[in-house]
Amino acid sequence: MSSSPRSRSSQTAIFALAVGAALIGLIALLLYLGKNVFDEAGKFVTGLFPPIAVTAEGAQIRDLYTIVFLVAVAIFIVVEGLIIWSVIRYRRKPGDDTLPPQIHGNNIAELVWTVVPTLIVIFLFVVSWQTLNAVDTTSAAPQTKIKAIAGQFQWQFDYLSDDGSKVLYTELIPLAKDGGGMTVPAGRSVVLGLVSNDVIHAFYVPQFLFKRDVVPGHLNQFEFTVDASNAGQVFHGQCAELCGTGHSIMLFDVNALSGAAFDAWLADKIAKANATPAPAPSGVSGDAIQISALGVKYEQTAVTAKADAPFRIDFDNKDPGTPHNVAIHKDSPTGEEVFKGEIFNGVAKKTYTVKALPAGAYAFVCTVHPTMTGSLTVQ
Repeated sequence: MSSSPRSRSSQTAIFALAVGAALIGLIALLLYLGKNVFDEAGKFVTGLFPPIAVTAEGAQIRDLYTIVFLVAVAIFIVVEGLIIWSVIRYRRKPGDDTLPPQIHGNNIAELVWTVVPTLIVIFLFVVSWQTLNAVDTTSAAPQTKIKAIAGQFQWQFDYLSDDGSKVLYTELIPLAKDGGGMTVPAGRSVVLGLVSNDVIHAFYVPQFLFKRDVVPGHLNQFEFTVDASNAGQVFHGQCAELCGTGHSIMLFDVNALSGAAFDAWLADKIAKANATPAPAPSGVSGDAIQISALGVKYEQTAVTAKADAPFRIDFDNKDPGTPHNVAIHKDSPTGEEVFKGEIFNGVAKKTYTVKALPAGAYAFVCTVHPTMTGSLTVQ
C-alpha cells in the first residue's frame, strides 16, 4: 500500500528539518573551532588557482584559467544538484512495491545535453585561442632582448643589442644569492630566446604562469612584460624537463628592476666586462694547486696549500660549453667566501692567484654549480 500525500509531505518536511539542523550544527562547529579553520579553508580555495601572475601575459593566462574553472564549477553544481534532487525526489518510499512509469527517450532532454556541451566547447575554444594567440605574439621592436642558453646543468643569459646581432654582456651565474640570475626591466617588453646546447630542457617560472621547451637546434622565443609594481622582486625558476642526473640543480632566478635601475645595472656590467683585467700579482711562490672539472664535478676532491703564503690554482675546465670556476669558502661549502675565481666556459684553462690564507679547513666550490665541491687544507 502506498503512503498518503499528507504522510509524504510530513516525511519531506522532517527530512528538510534534519538537513537544516545538520547544516546549522556544522556552521556552529566551524565557528567554535575558530579562525584556523577558515584560514585553512581559504588556503584550500586559493590552492585551486595558479599563483598570482607577475607578467601581463601571465595575467591573461590566469584569466583564462578562471573562466574555465568557473564553467567547470557551474557544470559540477548543475550535475550534482540534479543527482541529489533525483535521489531525494524519486527515492523509494514505504509501500512503493511497483516500478514507476518508465520513460524511453526524451527529445528535449537529448537536445539540451547535446547542444549545451557543444556551445560550451565552442566558447572555451574561442577564448583559449584568443589568449594563446595574445601570449605568443612577439613585438617587432621589443625593448629588451635576452638569450637564455641551457646546458647540462646550468643556465647562461646573454644580453643582446637592439638588433640582436651582438652580445653585450653574458651572465654565467644563475642564482640571485650568488650575485647572478636573469635581470629584466619591469614595465618593459622583453623577448627571450631559448637555446639548448645538448638535450631538451624547459624554461619555467611559476609566477609567469608559462613554460616553454628549450630544444636543441631550434630557437624558441616568447615575449613577456613584468608588471612595473614588481620591480625589486626576485622570482625563482627551474628547468621543468628531466634532462639528466643534475636536473634538480638546474635552477635560476629572475631579478626584476625598474627601467632606470636596469639601464644602470647593464651599463655597469658591460663596462666591467670590457675593462682590461688587472695583472696577476707577482711574487707567488710554491707549487700551484692543480684542479680540473669534468662531468659537472671536480676531479680532485682534496688538495692542500701552505699557510700564510699566496698560492696559485691552475684550473682546467674540461666541460665543453659549461661554465665553472673555483671559489674558496671557510670551513665548509656554505661558509664565508674568501676567494672567488673568474667563471669561464670550457674547454679552457685559467690560473687564479689566491692571497695568503691562515691555517685551517676550507672548501672549494663552483659558484655556478654549488654541488661541485672539494676540500682544501691550508697547513
